[in-house]
Amino acid sequence: MTSLVKAFPVSLPFLRIPESSKHHFHVKVRSLDSGANSTSTGFSSDSVVVNGRSFTRGKDEVESLFDGGAVEQKEKSVAPLVDDGNERFMRLSSVREKNRGKGAISEDMDVLWDDGYGTKTVKDYLIASKDMIRPDGGPPRWFCPVECGEPLKDSPILLFLPGTDGVGLGLTLHHKALGKVFEVRCLHIPVYDRTPFQGLVKFVEDTLKLEHASAPNKPIYLVGDSFGGCLALAVAARNPQIDLVVVLVNPATSFARSQIQPLLPALEAMPNEFHSLVPYLLSGIMGNPLKMAMVGLEDRLPPRAKIEQLSGKLTSLLGYLSVLSEIIPKETLVWKLKLIQTGSSYANSRLHAVKAEVLLLASGQDSMLPSKNEAQRLKKGLQNCQVRYFKDNGHTLLLEEGLSLLTIIKGVGKYRRSRKVDFVRDYVPPSKSEFERVFFRDGRFMQAATGTVMLSTLQDGSIVKGLAGVPTQGPVLLVGYHMLMGIELQSLVGEYLKQKNILLRGIAHPAIFGGRFESSSSEFNFQDWIKVMGGVPVAASNFFKLLSSKSHVLLYPGGAREALHYKGEAHKLIWPEQQEFVRMAAKFGATIVPFGGVGEDDLVEVTLLVLAQGSNLSNSSLCL
Repeated sequence: MTSLVKAFPVSLPFLRIPESSKHHFHVKVRSLDSGANSTSTGFSSDSVVVNGRSFTRGKDEVESLFDGGAVEQKEKSVAPLVDDGNERFMRLSSVREKNRGKGAISEDMDVLWDDGYGTKTVKDYLIASKDMIRPDGGPPRWFCPVECGEPLKDSPILLFLPGTDGVGLGLTLHHKALGKVFEVRCLHIPVYDRTPFQGLVKFVEDTLKLEHASAPNKPIYLVGDSFGGCLALAVAARNPQIDLVVVLVNPATSFARSQIQPLLPALEAMPNEFHSLVPYLLSGIMGNPLKMAMVGLEDRLPPRAKIEQLSGKLTSLLGYLSVLSEIIPKETLVWKLKLIQTGSSYANSRLHAVKAEVLLLASGQDSMLPSKNEAQRLKKGLQNCQVRYFKDNGHTLLLEEGLSLLTIIKGVGKYRRSRKVDFVRDYVPPSKSEFERVFFRDGRFMQAATGTVMLSTLQDGSIVKGLAGVPTQGPVLLVGYHMLMGIELQSLVGEYLKQKNILLRGIAHPAIFGGRFESSSSEFNFQDWIKVMGGVPVAASNFFKLLSSKSHVLLYPGGAREALHYKGEAHKLIWPEQQEFVRMAAKFGATIVPFGGVGEDDLVEVTLLVLAQGSNLSNSSLCL
């Protein structure tokens, strides 16, 4: 049985839901009892902890959280938690240790697993938000979406800090993917809650300290969206001793330079009857409606069918915009803007104290905040900051069509389960949506241009089309010649996945993982995809771990020099004199599969010739 503290290790404010309300959002709650017969998914104790205080309720008064309106209550009562400082902390830690690892899925994840990206849309976010915003008089609280499921054993915790809406459902599109490798908890700030910024900082900070005390060797992830970015930076600045990975999504630290701030007096003076128009006026500013509607769009459809589907999604989305006026009524909007103003000033005054790893995601079409310029400023002001720039997205980046947040975290090498990244143990295999994007969407032109054909040799010496001659059981070491520019990599890795459902773990140049040449305008690029698709920095320790885990390892002994060979060096092996990889392979009994390729140098020559001829024709036409 899993314990409540596995999902809620801090004092959890009780979510009291009126019986008349039929909610449709999904929240995961687990019993505090560690007994073998405890299987309830809802609260059942007579004692409920609210912001550090214990309250006693009668059994009839306890209304458990539920999925789709089906209320579940546990018959067996459990011992109440007592808020008495150290004793309470020891009890939480004890329950957590007893249940650590129980109920967790296997350490090994399947290649091309279903991450669910694209199955949820902004419409789902708006519908679920409408269900969650009913007043309950409660304070800010954490909740865990059911879609996240059960994470891998020893997965780090991820705390999501929402933007202006405060609902906490900003990760709706990413719940399933993140839930595989994180313990996801989302902060919910009720519509009519008026907790000041410092109070929210203290609330998140208490969670942080308790988590760190119970698992000091694991990192804690803070994902701050817009206003949540200010909150995340404030908490990180106050806790430099805690191992944090902070992900900022268009942080509102640039609020003083935004075009929303001058509207604050006008919003305060606006009559209540006109507030219903605000969502429609701000819809183009808050995000890119077209990008929102494109989520889940079937990419392989014919152009006409794609346009029709997009039109239907966009029309449906616009019909739900009125929900925004319910999520953020006038008084709440004015309060939130003042809260952002305070939070922005607070966070900016403490940037120098932030020691955490920071990943900043900035949108190029953000009409609410100057996010691109802010990314440049924060990269210079923070000690350890990486930036990924999304030029076509708006302010609500996490609700728009693009990349899964987990894909981005993996691509920049930020996913880890201990103090240091282990490129073998911490690696998360590519999902189905990542494979589709690399090899069928972004890589369609390359696939068509190269027209790759794979040939392999069977044990009897016969040559067959396909990869039937390559061993399926590892460890296997593929040793090959690096053709010009390494263009063969995409076809090689893709064909292995398609034909044999095997992921090749390529030994790659360390420069791919260093991030030395990154800037505030660095987009998610080919180097990031190499890491997503299994690339590992060249090192004897990584090679040892891969072979010991019976992986299929891809090695080019010639490295970058061979891939960038000079004219006349086609098919020339530029290998080091000592081949230590042979000894390592022999130690683990690995099957060594030598391979080579033809046609890549010819393809590059033809391409350059066509470009040159095109340039000559253009010059000739100009002369005429």
